[in-house]
Amino acid sequence: MVAQLCQEAIQHRFAAVCVPPCFVRQAVAALQDTGVQVATVIGFPLGYQLAKVKFFEAHQALSEGATEIDVVMNIAAFKSGKHDEVMSELQELSTLCHFKNSILKVIIETALLSPEEIVQVCQICVEAEADYVKTSTGFAASGAQIEDVLLMRANLPKHIKIKASGGIKTKEAALALVNAGADRIGTSSGVSLL
Repeated sequence: MVAQLCQEAIQHRFAAVCVPPCFVRQAVAALQDTGVQVATVIGFPLGYQLAKVKFFEAHQALSEGATEIDVVMNIAAFKSGKHDEVMSELQELSTLCHFKNSILKVIIETALLSPEEIVQVCQICVEAEADYVKTSTGFAASGAQIEDVLLMRANLPKHIKIKASGGIKTKEAALALVNAGADRIGTSSGVSLL
């Protein structure tokens, strides 16, 4: 499964493959010197692990060669009004990733947030110095939505990119999300979208 994913990424020149942490080493070995990056997920899929557990997971993945960390924001903490806790966690992860010359993507799970909350979370991501804000894990009721990407783009500076992910199964859907402001598409259907 991982070997095939990596071969497809090389063949089609995808930016990265995203694998579970237990497959980082295998993906790094398969993609060595190809230019395809290795991303992994942290706190997946619900995001409510303790910050120190997420930090350990991210540190381990980076030590094994991952160059992109996709962390699920602690949505439970955010919804409980613990915005400082969410900010602190993301700042620590951002510092770690940037020290390791790696990218931090924050998965905010837009399907669980109101438009006002999406704006608040975007501000937290700006202050935490995230590199990307990502729409979805793919596990919520809905994934990437055009209106959410438009709202995110309107509330993020240009240097913070948007990754639209979750439920993107057609080329038309992918193009619509890019036109709305997404810089990158995350999908398990990459080859069929070409």
